[in-house]
Amino acid sequence: MEGQPAVAVVIPSWNCLDDLAECVRSVRGDGFTDAELLVVDNGSTDGTAAYLEREGIRHLALPANVGFARAINLGVASTTSPLIMLLNADTLLEPGCLARLHEAIHGDPGLGGVQPLILQLNGGERRQPDDPAAIVYSLGQALTADGRGREVGAGAPRSSAIPHRREIFGVCGAACLLRRDVLAGLGGFDERYFAFCEDVDLNVRARAAGWRFRLQPDAVVWHRGGGAWSAGFARPQAENARLVARNRLATQIKFMPARAIPRVAATEIGALVRAAAERRLGSTLLGKLEALRWLPALLRERRELRRCGDLRLVRAWLGRG
Repeated sequence: MEGQPAVAVVIPSWNCLDDLAECVRSVRGDGFTDAELLVVDNGSTDGTAAYLEREGIRHLALPANVGFARAINLGVASTTSPLIMLLNADTLLEPGCLARLHEAIHGDPGLGGVQPLILQLNGGERRQPDDPAAIVYSLGQALTADGRGREVGAGAPRSSAIPHRREIFGVCGAACLLRRDVLAGLGGFDERYFAFCEDVDLNVRARAAGWRFRLQPDAVVWHRGGGAWSAGFARPQAENARLVARNRLATQIKFMPARAIPRVAATEIGALVRAAAERRLGSTLLGKLEALRWLPALLRERRELRRCGDLRLVRAWLGRG
C-alpha cells in the first residue's frame, strides 16, 4: 500500500444533498491531508449527481438504491487505502477527528476499528463538542443479554455519559474507522441486510475472528440520523420495522447460544406486542418471516463462524456496557 492515502473516506448517500454537502465540507475541513474521498450515490434524484460532478468529488453513481451495505462494499472495493472511514451522509466531523482516529488504530495492530464520540445533531443546531448538554448518539455498540445491538449512551447528555477511551464491543456504522483487512477478511457487510443492523452483524463476525474495537472520545462526529431514509421511502417507518425485525433476528441466529432461545423468544414476542400497539405489526411480522426464510443459509454461516472463529469472544459481551 506504499504511496496510497492512509485513509479512504467512504460516504454512501441517497437523496440527502444538503446533508451530503455539509458532510463533505467537514471532511475537507478536518485538516487530515492523507485521505481519499469517495461518495457512493445510491441513485439519488435530488441533484446529488450534478453536485458531485460540479464539485469534482470522486464518486460512484449507481443507477438505483442498492442499500447501505452494498454501497459501502462497492466504495471499499473502489478505494485502495489500508484504513476505511465510513460516514453517513448526515454526519459532520469536528476538525482533527481523522487524525485522532488514525493515531489510535495505527498504534494497536489488534484493533479492527475505532469509533469517535458521536453526538446528536438536532434541527441543524451544532453545539460545541465539549458542551455538557450535547446529547450522545453513540459511545460505541453493545449487545443486550438477548443479543440485540444497541448504541451505548444514546440520548444521554454528554455530562452524564462521561466518555473515556476504552474497549467496546463494536463500532457504529454511522461513523467509524475500520481496517481494510477486517472488511476483506469478512467479505464486507452482509448485502442481504440492505440497511439496519449490518454494523451489528459485522461486529459479531469481526469479534469471532479475534478483532477488537475501541472508543476514541477525543475524536468527535455529529450525526443527525434518519435524514436520508426519511427522504427516500414513501413509508419509512414501515420499511424500518421490516428491516430491523429481519436483520436483528438473522444476526441473532448466527451467534446466540441455544440456551438463549427462551430469552430471545420472549423479547421477540414483546416486540410483536409493541409493533401491534404502534400499528406496524404487519411490517414487523414480514421481516421476521423473511429472516426465517434465510434459516438454512444462516445456520451454515453459524457453523462457519464456529469453525473459523470463536463465538465465545462475541458471547462474552452479552449484557455488558
